[in-house]
Amino acid sequence: MPIVITFSEDKDIPVDQLLFLYKANHWSSARHPDALRQAMLNSHAVVSAWRGDQLVGIGNAISDGFLVVYYSHLLVHPDYQRQGIGHDIIERLKLRYTGLHMQMLVADGAAIAFYEKCGFRRAGDTSPMWIYDGDEH
Repeated sequence: MPIVITFSEDKDIPVDQLLFLYKANHWSSARHPDALRQAMLNSHAVVSAWRGDQLVGIGNAISDGFLVVYYSHLLVHPDYQRQGIGHDIIERLKLRYTGLHMQMLVADGAAIAFYEKCGFRRAGDTSPMWIYDGDEH
């Protein structure tokens, strides 16, 4: 029987569900549970993927709503990767921001090929720059 995944745009996701997903992906954001929950609540848009009552994927966007959107997080639980869930999340977000002047994100490693399949391309000679408190990159 195929796995049934449902999608939601509700930003109010229980912190235990967020931590389960972020820890499974070894993201440093999991070390800041309250900030992580607030980040989702304050995002311009959130799309989450659920198998029953278990969060298995999430993507969020930060935007001015007119010109620019930045997709800051896209995670799928390792047990559910390569099943189209991440693609479905990013496509739902892209649809919401169709027509904006710039849709952007930062990708590294194997994620680059994934995002290219989703229609993103390298941004000329630009380089991502940050002040970052994480250690997974």
